[in-house]
Amino acid sequence: MKDDKKNHWENIYTTKAVNEVSWYQAYPTTVVKYLETIQLPLDANIIDIGGGESNLVDILLDKGYLNIWVLDISATALEKTKARLGSKAQKVNWVVTDITEFKPLVKFDFWYDRAVFHFLTDNDQKLSYKKLVSAALNKNGHFLIGTFSENGPLKCSGLEIQQYSEAELIAAFQDDFKVLKSFTENHSTPFNTVQNFQFCGFQKK
Repeated sequence: MKDDKKNHWENIYTTKAVNEVSWYQAYPTTVVKYLETIQLPLDANIIDIGGGESNLVDILLDKGYLNIWVLDISATALEKTKARLGSKAQKVNWVVTDITEFKPLVKFDFWYDRAVFHFLTDNDQKLSYKKLVSAALNKNGHFLIGTFSENGPLKCSGLEIQQYSEAELIAAFQDDFKVLKSFTENHSTPFNTVQNFQFCGFQKK
């Protein structure tokens, strides 16, 4: 099962260009603006979960952040991103793993997940994720998560997902986190379709 999931994503990143996938963003405005509001120091530990070929890592490097991690299940995706960055790639910590098997070696100050959590449709996987993000964050650490909303798609890349309302997403993490901000956002895909996301920004209690 896990091999099937990894093979699925390796195939996606092997056969499609960066702007040929529905989640492509020319510029990740939402997370960049959120980082500006919480004003982390440049030596903060930041991780992009399911970062793939996202250009968030480029922006973080340009802004001077020193401790950046990018995690993805697809080695192909991360190799493409390394190639894009060139010598700058050496400044980044790259992690190839399924999020359900991630064992962090450091504590993070900011955890960003745009459209990974909603692929976890099994209750045990969801519980493991919640425990993981709580254990992986420093005290007062920040966590920004985006999932498909109740008005969003039922699938992504051919895989089933779980939609979340604002209340459901808050309830999923409220035991260990306080909510700083919640909002919905329309994402325009390269195929001229619209996906509605539910975002919540949390801070560890």
